Amino acid sequence: MKPPLVIVVAKNSGYRRYVEVRRDSLTLQLLAARDPTVADLRRSHDEHEATLMHVLDVLRGLGARMHILSIPEEPFGIRGVSLVVTVGGDGTLLGASHHVNGKTPIVGVNSSPSTSVGFFCALNVHNAKSGISRALGGELPFVDLTRMEVRVNGRIMSRRVLNEALFCHASPAATSRYLMQIGDTIEEQKSSGFWIGPAAGSTAAQHSAGGRILPLASQDLQLVVREPFLFTGHLRFAHTIVHPGSSVTVFNKMREARLFLDGPHTVVNMGLGDRLRFTRSPEPLRVLGLSRRRGRVAG
Repeated sequence: MKPPLVIVVAKNSGYRRYVEVRRDSLTLQLLAARDPTVADLRRSHDEHEATLMHVLDVLRGLGARMHILSIPEEPFGIRGVSLVVTVGGDGTLLGASHHVNGKTPIVGVNSSPSTSVGFFCALNVHNAKSGISRALGGELPFVDLTRMEVRVNGRIMSRRVLNEALFCHASPAATSRYLMQIGDTIEEQKSSGFWIGPAAGSTAAQHSAGGRILPLASQDLQLVVREPFLFTGHLRFAHTIVHPGSSVTVFNKMREARLFLDGPHTVVNMGLGDRLRFTRSPEPLRVLGLSRRRGRVAG
C-alpha cells in the first residue's frame, strides 16, 4: 500500500524573514538594543522551529511522504493528498485553507503557543505525535466549517473564505458609502465599512465589532457594520444573520474602495458601481481535532 501523502505548510517566522533572510537593518538594531517591540521575536522563532522539527520527525516515523511549504499563501495541489498539516498559528491554517477543497482534511499545530492564539489548531508539540497518527488513521474528530463565496460583478473571487471579508473605503479615515440588498429590501448605508463571514470568524473581528458568536458548525453567515452612521435613524442591516439560501448584494458608491478576504493578503480594488455578492459556499472545510462546541478534542 502506498504511504500517505501529507502537505506540511509551515509559517515563515518574523525572525527568519527579517533577520536571517533579509538582514533588515532596523530589526537588527532593535534586537541589539533589546527593544520591547521585538522582545518575543527570537523566542517565538525557536519555539516554532522546535515544533516544526518534531512534526516532521513524527511524519517520518509514521512513514508518510511529505511535501513541505514555507509560505502559507503559496498554492498547492491536493490530488492524492491524505492530510494537510499546518505548523504555525491560525493565520497559517487560514492561508493554507484557501487551497484545500471540502474533501481533504486539515489539522493545525500551534507551533508557538506562548505568542500565538491557535484557535483552530488542535495540536501542539506535546500532542502532535498522537494527534497526527490519529488523523492519518481517520480517528480524529472533525468539524466541517462553512465557508463563504464572494463574487464581484458576477465573477467568483473566492469560494473559500473561512474567517471574513472586510469591505470599506480605500482610506480608513473616509466614510464608506454603499447600498446593501438582502432579499427584496435595499438599504443605503454610511459607515466605516462592514465585516461579513461564516461562523468560524464570528469570534474574531465580527465579535469585536458587536456581532454574535455563532455555533462552530452553523451554516449561517453574519454581517456586522462597523461604526454605522445613524444620524438618519436605525439601520435595518447593521447586525444581520444570513441564512443558507440567502445572499447579500452590495452596490459600491465609492470611487476607491477595498475588499479584503481573510486578512490583508487578498485585496480587491473596487470602483464606483461595482457589485458584490456574498453567500454560503458549496465548499466547506474539514478541520480535524475540533468539536462543534468550539473546543479542541485532540489529546
